[in-house]
Parts: sequence; C-alpha cells; structure tokens
Amino acid sequence: MASQLRGNDLRQLGFPEGRAIGLALAQLQRKHLKKLSQTDQLTLLKELLANPQTYLTHLDWSHTAAALLPPPSRHIALAERKDYTVFGAEHIEQGAIHQMETAMKLPVTVAGALMPDAHHGYGLPIGGVLATDNAVIPYAVGVDIGCRMALSVFPLPPKHLEQRVQELRKLLLEYTKFGGRDVFRHGQRLDHAVLSRAEFQDIPFLRNKLDTAAAQIGSSGGGNHFVEWGVVDITDPTNELGVPVGQYLGLLSHSGSRGLGASIANHYTKLAQDTCQLPAEARHLAWLGLDTEAGQEYWAAMNLAGDYASACHHQIHQRLAKALGEKSLGKVENHHNFAWKETLASGQEVVVHRKGATPAGAGVLGIIPGSMTAPGFIVRGRGEASSLSSASHGAGRLMSRTRAKQELGEAEVRRYLQLHGVELMGGGLDEAPQAYKDIRQVMQSQTELVDVLGSFTARIVRMEGGV
Repeated sequence: MASQLRGNDLRQLGFPEGRAIGLALAQLQRKHLKKLSQTDQLTLLKELLANPQTYLTHLDWSHTAAALLPPPSRHIALAERKDYTVFGAEHIEQGAIHQMETAMKLPVTVAGALMPDAHHGYGLPIGGVLATDNAVIPYAVGVDIGCRMALSVFPLPPKHLEQRVQELRKLLLEYTKFGGRDVFRHGQRLDHAVLSRAEFQDIPFLRNKLDTAAAQIGSSGGGNHFVEWGVVDITDPTNELGVPVGQYLGLLSHSGSRGLGASIANHYTKLAQDTCQLPAEARHLAWLGLDTEAGQEYWAAMNLAGDYASACHHQIHQRLAKALGEKSLGKVENHHNFAWKETLASGQEVVVHRKGATPAGAGVLGIIPGSMTAPGFIVRGRGEASSLSSASHGAGRLMSRTRAKQELGEAEVRRYLQLHGVELMGGGLDEAPQAYKDIRQVMQSQTELVDVLGSFTARIVRMEGGV
C-alpha cells in the first residue's frame, strides 16, 4: 500500500487551491486506489491535471475533473435578431418595438410576435409574445402572473342596469375588495382547493406565502384591475357560449394573482439574473432552463399562481351571482402574463410567453376589454401561426401612468365618464379612459387573429380607491 499523499504533494504537481485537492485526496482513499504505489498515484494525478476534460465522465474522477476546470462563463451574448410579425405597427411606440427587437436576439428565442395594444414594459413589452426553446423567462411572463379576464352573462335585460342601479352599485361595494389591505375577514372568506395545493409545502420559497394567499383570495388588485356591471351584446348566433343573440346584463372582472404572483416573479427573476447574465439592455429577459431545478420550481409556482388568480375570479363571480340571485347563462375566461408549452407548425415544442396577450388558438374563446368608455369584445381565436395563436389583451396604453396624471384633470375625466354613461367608484387619473388606445383601431389590426362574437359595454365600474 502506498504511503499517503498530502495536499502539498498535489500543490507541487500544480493542483490549484480549492475543492480539487480535497476531492482528489478523498478519492485516493478508495480501496482500489490505495493499492497503487505513490508513483502510480502521482502519475494518475498528473494525467488528470493535464487533461481534466477527458475525465469528466470517469467513474472515479468526474467530480475532481470538474473542479479543475474553470467555471463556465455566465455572461451570455445576444444572437442575430430573428424575424417576427408586428400587428398594428402604426399604433405601437418605438420603446416597445425596441424591447421586442432585443427579445428576438436571445439565444433561446425561436419565434415572436407583437400585438397591436403593445407598449413598453419590463423585459418583454406588454403585448409581446415570445417562443423559447426549453427556457422560461419570469419577466416575459410578468409580475402579475396569470392576470385574466372573466365575464358572466346573466339572463336579465340591459334595462336592469337602469332600474336597479343603486342595488348593483351596492353589490359591488359589498362583495368586492381591492388592493393589499381591503380583504375579506375570516368569517367572510370562501375556501378553495387551490389553498390546499402541495406546492405551498413542496417549494421552499412558497412555504411562507400561504397565509397571505388565503387572506387575499377572492379580492382584486390595484392599478387597472376592476369589477364592473355592463351590457353584453351577443351578435354571433353560432357562439360557443350557447347564448342566443341579444342583449344581457354582464359582469366583467380583471385581476391577477395578487401578492403571490408578484413575489414569485421577483424571486425567480433574481435567480435567473444570477445564473444568466445578459447585456444591460436584455437583463430583464434572463431565463431559467426547464431542465434545471430552479426552472422546474418556477414553472410549478407559475401554474399555482395562475390557478390562484382563476380562483379569485371564480369567487368574485360566485359572490355577486348569489347576491344577484341569478345563475349565469354563459362564462368566458382567459388569461395573459403566462407561459404555455405548445407545438409549432414545424413540430418543435416551445415555451410560449404571452405578456399582456390573449391566447387565440383555433376555437379558443376570450374577452378583449376596451377602456371604461369603449366596448370590450368577446372573441373566438383563429389560430393564426404568425401571431403564435395570440391576440391583444386589451386596448393598450396610449399614455404612461405618469403622463396621464400630469395631463388629465379629475373634473375632465368625470365629465368624460358622465358623457358616456359610466359610473366609476375608485380609480385614478392613470386609469382614465383617455389614457388608452382606441380599441376599435386595435381590433381592426387583428381581424385575422380573432372573430368577434359579441361585445361588453361597462356601466358601473369599481376599482381600487375612494368611493
């Protein structure tokens, strides 16, 4: 048996300080290697040091070989920009175009499209659709994971809105909650199966998120989130809702995954940026590989947040339908700020990120809202390949929040709402209807993406803020 080699012996061979020395010495204690003479051991270590690459799959020496190699660079260069389709380019600001151009240079990018409601965001622009190869980009999904629209159509005529306006207003005040602090008390909360999901325990990051999720379930966020009564006008007799052509009372809600989604987005974005270091202009597009533990965790957490957002909408509609004393004739629900595994026409499986874009696969129903004073549209997707089976998720911002607050006045906005017969409870100048694009122009830019089945026009709107 050979006398035992020590760390200094390996240093004299040229082994660098660090893990490689400890791993090599530990390996030499294995029974079949201890039998080698010291000369043979040194010869073996010299060969390992000179050619670590050839030992990366060696049963005995793979870990030592990996420790001898320099760590892979985490700096990732952008590639040549891939082509993508823009819908309604004349309505899209240059900042959003620039962001989409950057996203199309990612090495993992396969395809992309930009919707006519697009505007500047973090990382991928709002209205951006991006297909990637085995990678998910938290900021291409967005902060409000699984944000969605939900519409219920009730068997009541539009005149119900005029005859019982005070009752409908009171129902919104009593059965909807907005923002971080205005939530349902313990005795008012409704339970939901999503709160019993294993992910809250299986994913370490989520273990302290359940209490907040339970407290906020059934409520809506701030910003552009709303719950509103309005008029549904079904115009296509072949609609999949099975609702006859005509006008009805409708309930439309827009909200997402609340604090749960935001915390998931921020946590996994930081992880992605630590391991995927991109040039400054692309840093918010850092990705996680779906073949990594972090990527799998994010994927599971994202799907949990999406299901949680859906649960919130279901409870909003459940509460209000019960208070109204009516069952809906039909419902439409669709989400954005999400990623889906889909297969392109070429047969390649990709991850399709829709950040502020509505899924519009063939036969898929959706609701694309306008502003408070402009109609939203009930649509059926056409599965257009050049849009990655997507459509806009709304009218899109014409003014930034800051610009809207600077240029619009409270009295002006109130007069505008009154002129259009809309009552608003809460809301701010940054969400004024004048801050949004013309939804009719947006819809005209995507006639090849969706078929219109009907419309929704708001009448009584509740958002975060004073009444």
